[in-house]
Amino acid sequence: MWTPTRLSVARTPVAMAVPGNLGPVGSCATPVRVRAVPAWGMLRHVAAWVGVDVGGKRKGFDVAVIDERRVLALQGHLTRTQVVDLAMENRPAVIAIDSPCCCAPGGRTARDGELQLARSVCAIRWTPDEAHVHASAYYVWILEGLAVFDALTAYDVEVIEVFPTASWTRWHGKRGSRTRAAWTRQGLAALGLDDVPARTNQDQRDAIAAAMTARQHGLGLTETMGDIVVPASRW
Repeated sequence: MWTPTRLSVARTPVAMAVPGNLGPVGSCATPVRVRAVPAWGMLRHVAAWVGVDVGGKRKGFDVAVIDERRVLALQGHLTRTQVVDLAMENRPAVIAIDSPCCCAPGGRTARDGELQLARSVCAIRWTPDEAHVHASAYYVWILEGLAVFDALTAYDVEVIEVFPTASWTRWHGKRGSRTRAAWTRQGLAALGLDDVPARTNQDQRDAIAAAMTARQHGLGLTETMGDIVVPASRW
């Protein structure tokens, strides 16, 4: 049985969750919501948040788990089952996935939230309707993302769609002439998290950004553009 490697060895029990306003996955409904309740009576708990960077079948998923101060886990090349196992082991308050939670309506080439985000924050790749997503190998990563949404929303946890480029832009300003790697490395350092590995790749940094966006969402510091959750301001 696969056991995830952890960057943290000591954990305190965190909040459990109960369902509330669960919506259908793939329907562009409001992201899944839950209401957190204290676990095990009055014991002190530590909240965790999970960010998932989605790739195709060969690349797999990169996952970051954070608490209020540090990176608890950062793993790459995971399967869908491993993503679910790692997320549920940490009992997150919110899971943020860097992938569309649904396709555009039939005959459309983009979703309304993507158009709104492109006008107000930064450029984003469009998600066409389901027929076009299934017809092109280019969109296999979207199919992988939809599958992990389905897998995770089977649990009593809030699962949201995020776009790390928009998060980095809101936190650290527009990229401008900087390379994406330099821009996100600077942005990651500015977040002030402890236990960040000395070297990270772009997918890992985006997974951490997704987790941080999940944390802000839990604090009510985000706005929603269609189905996409975006930080409302700098961290």
